[in-house]
Amino acid sequence: MPMKAMKAMILAAGRGERLRPLTDHTPKPLLPIKGKLMLVYHLEKLAQAGVKQVVINHAWLGEQFEPLLGDGSKWGLKIHYSPEPEGGLETAGGIIQALPLLGAAPFWLINGDVFTEFDFNQLPKSLPESMLAHCVLVPTPSFKTQGDFGLSADGKLLPTGEWTFSGISLLHPALFKGWPAGRLALAPILRQAMADQRISGQCYHGVWNDIGTPARYKAVQ
Repeated sequence: MPMKAMKAMILAAGRGERLRPLTDHTPKPLLPIKGKLMLVYHLEKLAQAGVKQVVINHAWLGEQFEPLLGDGSKWGLKIHYSPEPEGGLETAGGIIQALPLLGAAPFWLINGDVFTEFDFNQLPKSLPESMLAHCVLVPTPSFKTQGDFGLSADGKLLPTGEWTFSGISLLHPALFKGWPAGRLALAPILRQAMADQRISGQCYHGVWNDIGTPARYKAVQ
């Protein structure tokens, strides 16, 4: 796939309940880390990896995104916004609503509330014909009691194992074929495709933080 066709979506619609009171007046992806908005780290790295168009969904305090980020031109990007109703559409619901902006080709998906040094150049830009997704996994952090997924010897995701989903992936729009619009989580969709052996994965051992609580936010500063 030509690099110029690559698009990405950043998930930024969550309420951030566990991060209150920090998120009472600021959406979680717009919190600053070391003097820079969390979401801006992603935008910079996506631009460096050659992405030209980024879709950002938003719900909670969504009116704050466009004044702060604009049209993306300061990073050499074109940002499209996908506003959601109050309460949001959850992960998959937000993606399904944004599919007309993302097109027919595979796209990168990034959780807006992770802080990482992962190099997006290490993420595949296309998928084999039989595959629907490719996910980046990280060692399960100490705050979790168990991992999300495993990884087989031939690089396929398994429904149980010692690895945690990083929130970074390459998804084919066909992954969502037949699923309804509305509030919908991503995990059941991934697990169905996993059962059909249509999701591959890779492991990343570098800096990765899920900014989910005030303590974890403070620690990453």
